[in-house]
Amino acid sequence: MGLGHSHAAQPGQNERPLWIALGLTTAFLIAEIIGGILTNSLALISDAAHMFTDSAALAISLAAIRIGKRPADSNRTFGYYRFEILAAAFNAMLLFAVAIYILYEAYQRLHNPPEIQSGTMLMVAAFGLVVNLVSMRLLSSGKDSSLNVKGAYLEVWSDMLGSIGVIIGALVIRYTGWTWVDSVIAVAIGLWVLPRTWTLLKASMNVLLEGVPEGLGIADVKDAIARVPGVASVHDLHVWSITSGKASLTVHVVQGTAVADPQALLMAIRELVAREYDIHHSTIQIETTPCEQAAEEHSFGPTLAHEHADHDEHEGEKR
Repeated sequence: MGLGHSHAAQPGQNERPLWIALGLTTAFLIAEIIGGILTNSLALISDAAHMFTDSAALAISLAAIRIGKRPADSNRTFGYYRFEILAAAFNAMLLFAVAIYILYEAYQRLHNPPEIQSGTMLMVAAFGLVVNLVSMRLLSSGKDSSLNVKGAYLEVWSDMLGSIGVIIGALVIRYTGWTWVDSVIAVAIGLWVLPRTWTLLKASMNVLLEGVPEGLGIADVKDAIARVPGVASVHDLHVWSITSGKASLTVHVVQGTAVADPQALLMAIRELVAREYDIHHSTIQIETTPCEQAAEEHSFGPTLAHEHADHDEHEGEKR
């Protein structure tokens, strides 16, 4: 038994803040590349590299939102939501590549520190800090509801820290003449970004591998369903994410002998998982006796379509 579901595009994905942030970031990216070349500052070039990934992340985020709005079709029955997660994973890998390059370049420069024009370096970094703060403000409202926007926000946030580091480095060089500080700041930016990039990549891979959504205990979900009046037992439970904030659930439930209305039991379970776990896309199979899956060991992942077909055929034969 089950009910139809809607696969409409996720609400709340406002494109306007992303467009504004993309325009600001791209404009400053050009200015920072020029400034880094003129001042011979690796810290500025490092910051410009992060600015480039910021621009790429924002552009990909916009593309992901546009593609994600496409309706479901016969080939992609869940629509194009997963493109958002692919974009977030790509952004994370791009950040890893940039950080590794900066660390390598900094190592090279520590052996032969170049002359740095700290005054221009300071002005460019200060302007970059303003751009980062504005972009972060624009993206902050959507970062908790979308891994895609969160990826763009994290890149802008890390670049904001980079701008602060460049400002500090410029002041130190200006008043001490220690040009090696420029490379140290560049390394610090790279090392600061890497753990946060790993967090984003891990969250993206969990969705791509159809793992249980973070913060949700599948044993708790199973126990909660088992406590619904009229439920005799629960098996073949799977919970996974299609994209950020859009979890799906499938489960087989054996009804008790006293249950007179299986449809009412189904609705009670659907309301429970929606209310307690914010899962609004659920497929629940009510059985009078446990199917063969109840005795089999299986992994907690989304059930395959052919498995559902086999179960439904089996149940039809029994009935």
